[in-house]
Amino acid sequence: MRVIAGTARSLPLKTIEGTATRPTTDRIKETLFNMLNPYLPGCRFLDLFSGSGGIGIEALSRGAAEAVFVENSGAALSCIRDNLHFTHLEERARVMEGDVLSVLRRLDAAGEKAFDIIFMDPPYDKQWEKRATEILVDTGLMDEDTRIIIEASLGTDFSWTEELGLEIAKEKKYKTNKHIWLRKGRK
Repeated sequence: MRVIAGTARSLPLKTIEGTATRPTTDRIKETLFNMLNPYLPGCRFLDLFSGSGGIGIEALSRGAAEAVFVENSGAALSCIRDNLHFTHLEERARVMEGDVLSVLRRLDAAGEKAFDIIFMDPPYDKQWEKRATEILVDTGLMDEDTRIIIEASLGTDFSWTEELGLEIAKEKKYKTNKHIWLRKGRK
């Protein structure tokens, strides 16, 4: 796994041993960031279920002003910190330890302002994306301009989005997974 473009281009990133995380492949990451590029310069990026931090680091490398990484695994947190140090992007990053749902509540309670892009790659088929999004829509962490991108298995159901006042703005399918782009519904 490597950084594809930007200031840290071509730098290799550490990944976690074993199957606890599924790093996004370079090909899928490149497709994702080709779609995200217009929104990255100067943005505030929230990387939920961060794993080794590859997505948030790519965002920083391509011009995000700051990125917040949220991860529960100690091994993954160590990996994120090492990767941020190696890519010289740590000064624009904040790494938060804890389960995503608790950290979202903590960020909101602390008065954190809305993020421009929220990316989440939760464990597949466990409805973590729904639970995290339910919290997000009731906080100040997102507004009408926030883009939420969720990486999920092809079979993941997103019929719940409308009841939360969200619309599916974009869907990109790959061989085994997909990216769903959510935004607050336009009135």
